Amino acid sequence: MLRIVLGVIGGFFAWVIVWFATEKGLSAIWPAFGVHQRAFEEAIKNGGQFTADATMLLTHIVVGSIISVMAGALAALIAGENSRAPLVVGILLLLMGVMKAVMSWQYVPLWYHVILTAILLPMAIVGGRLISNI
Repeated sequence: MLRIVLGVIGGFFAWVIVWFATEKGLSAIWPAFGVHQRAFEEAIKNGGQFTADATMLLTHIVVGSIISVMAGALAALIAGENSRAPLVVGILLLLMGVMKAVMSWQYVPLWYHVILTAILLPMAIVGGRLISNI
């Protein structure tokens, strides 16, 4: 049970760290991504106008999918099992995705909220299943 809890904690925090590191890395090598991110963060903090760019949103969806698979796999590796820990990580990611959608509802199109939020749980489960029974 302790390993499952540690797997969940490790997978979730790894997701958060890799997500932010990826955003910073993309902002550094792709200036348009950085401009888009800063404008979005400014709109969230202070209100105002923000126009979402579909390319940036699709990039977030792809990155979110990949990182969720990695988080589920890490949770399974740490836990020594590949079902419960990735499922709980996926549920936590889903809850975080819903919270993010609520915070940014007015700034981002509905399709983005639905897709990004919907992929978090299944991708974490897929990541866990990629780790064979340990």
